[in-house]
Amino acid sequence: MSDTVATADTIEAPQKKVGLVKIIGTLGILGGIVLIIAGIIVWSVVSSQLRAENITVPDDAMAFQGQTVAGPLTAYVQADIIQLHALEASGGKTYAELEQDDPVRAVMMNASFLRASLFTSVVSFGVAAFAMGIGVLSILVGTGLNRLASAPVVVRRATVV
Repeated sequence: MSDTVATADTIEAPQKKVGLVKIIGTLGILGGIVLIIAGIIVWSVVSSQLRAENITVPDDAMAFQGQTVAGPLTAYVQADIIQLHALEASGGKTYAELEQDDPVRAVMMNASFLRASLFTSVVSFGVAAFAMGIGVLSILVGTGLNRLASAPVVVRRATVV
């Protein structure tokens, strides 16, 4: 009499401890939602603050002529045209290159401050977009962790016949 071994596949609910994985997945999803909401709020606040300044991109700018500065692209173009106009006013000299008593130096200083403010808003838009992107990624990873933790386990059991 010979013993034969047969295997049977059965699908069972997970018997492993996956509570921590599910918690991390859920926290990832919640964190992603918070990041997306925060990114949207920052984007909206910066955009509304720029819009409230009523800055219009001049006709000699490289793009967006006549549009109100309210986003990262219009802010960048406005900063660029400010630099062009300031350099025209100073004869191509920067603030540091002008004599200390030169009256145009105040124009260059104001232009520099305006450009720095506009570039700060461009960076703020970038950080907001980054936060939203990481939020989406966090939701995807969290969802993946939750799905993996809930996946059924195939158990192979050997039976002796």
